[in-house]
Amino acid sequence: MGIELTEETAGNKNCVRPWGFYRVIAQGKNYAAKILHVNVGQKLSVQSHKYRSEHWVIACGKAKVLLNDKEFELEVGQSVDIHVNAIHSLANPFGEELEVLELQMGETISEDDIIRYSDIYGRI
Repeated sequence: MGIELTEETAGNKNCVRPWGFYRVIAQGKNYAAKILHVNVGQKLSVQSHKYRSEHWVIACGKAKVLLNDKEFELEVGQSVDIHVNAIHSLANPFGEELEVLELQMGETISEDDIIRYSDIYGRI
């Protein structure tokens, strides 16, 4: 169904994380487009970004989203906008793999632009 990737097979634009992996599919000065693959039962950290906003579109599976003080579910074809400084997280508590198209936009596009508030993998 989705893309299978391990640390050993990850290429230059792929990055393995405890929750799954992401792959950069396009990048420019003020944007990046990624595919996020969230394994069953996994969750990204509760986080915010100082310099970038994000737009998520569910491509495969079902997502549980935390956005500020609200939790909701998104299905294939549905999307959500994550504004600069918004506290957010993405989880896959469901029985199938989750793939999300993520468009990052902002004055700075960097993996260092992550402020973590909680993380089940101890990365705070």
